[in-house]
Amino acid sequence: MGRLFGTDGIRGVAGVDLTADLANGLGRAVGHLLSGPGRSVVVGQDTRQSGDMLVAALSEGLTAAGSDVVSLGVVTTPCLVHAAASGDYAAGVMVSASHNPPADNGLKVISADGRKVDDAVEDELERLILRAEALPGSPEDQVGELRHDSSAVARYREHLLDAAGEALRGLRIGLDCANGSASGIAPQLFGSAGAVVTAIHAEPDGMNINVDAGSTHPEALQALVCENRLDMGFAFDGDADRLIAVDERGELVDGDAVMGICALRMAADGTLRNGILVATVMSNGGLQRAIEAAGGQLIRTPVGDRHVLEAMERSGAALGGEQSGHVIFRDRATTGDGMLTAIELVKAVRAAGGPSLGELAGRIPKLPQVMLNSAVRHKDSWELDPSFAAAVAEAEKRLGERGRILIRPSGTEPRLRIMVEGDRLDEITEIAHALDELAQARLN
Repeated sequence: MGRLFGTDGIRGVAGVDLTADLANGLGRAVGHLLSGPGRSVVVGQDTRQSGDMLVAALSEGLTAAGSDVVSLGVVTTPCLVHAAASGDYAAGVMVSASHNPPADNGLKVISADGRKVDDAVEDELERLILRAEALPGSPEDQVGELRHDSSAVARYREHLLDAAGEALRGLRIGLDCANGSASGIAPQLFGSAGAVVTAIHAEPDGMNINVDAGSTHPEALQALVCENRLDMGFAFDGDADRLIAVDERGELVDGDAVMGICALRMAADGTLRNGILVATVMSNGGLQRAIEAAGGQLIRTPVGDRHVLEAMERSGAALGGEQSGHVIFRDRATTGDGMLTAIELVKAVRAAGGPSLGELAGRIPKLPQVMLNSAVRHKDSWELDPSFAAAVAEAEKRLGERGRILIRPSGTEPRLRIMVEGDRLDEITEIAHALDELAQARLN
């Protein structure tokens, strides 16, 4: 049996990999390790049909362990995190598979300070899940209670309106809510902040979350912005913790460009603490060039917004994120927040005093990248093969400061991810395919 927890909690096909028994076991484990009698755990879910089943099973496990459960209903992950950090809770659990298809679901455990729990806590929770039936239950007079609370959503909404101020007033904005958690809050929120909003994919039915919609399928939003001549558009994923923007021409503005625009604005007004932007190894080298040209520094981390936040805290950085659209504004949040990111991006555009979103995005260069998935059996031991390791080193020497190479094993498939980036597409294509052929010859 593989490790239950991945880079973003436990995920799998609901009812197959992610069963009610597993959710119940996690509830018992969280209640035993992080909570207990007299303490409360806050729980939220996205719009998936399987959410009610998993929340019910999770809540049963938590209350059996003596924890009270405060259910927020359908909320965004950032709303759940905000509630966990600002309320008197022992922990939080979000039932969501983020940008995954409707059949999937997930369980994310959040600490009392609004952070995803670390590997050590996940390992202990996993150990307890595997022996959940042996964990002692609470006496009848100490069994936890289940209650519902809508005030946390209202507080989160005020948190975002405070961040927005007057920045959105008068803008014509398109929103793609992915038929997910943003559907019930984003259109009203942006409208209350003064924007003229046109929303699509904001009618969840339990089975349409992320289907040809949202940040992973922004084509409909691009068309909407162009056809209606909107100022910009924002696409969220199923739990609204990431953002992909669309400029006035219908062109995509990914997480790298969003971070670049915001980082350069913060550098100009002195709020980019220590001149640092934190990004993962997947962020384009063009972002690094833009930050360094402005006198700043880009710190890279492994993939995962938890790694980004940890590096931000170590370095004192105020801004960090991922190319995929998870962006963390640490003065306001401890996790990626699609709606907050949209607000901060609008503020950066307004502060620029003239250039459009598209013009500002054009100032963040994007180096050509070639990414190949090499099917190999020995994905985790590529560095131990002398021929392949030497070929990677030679290719890195050839590129020098003009590019970079990233080799990493897939977390879910027998594949080696090969990414080559540089100034010349022909050169990096040649290098990537040569490494792919060698990997298949040497690592199978």
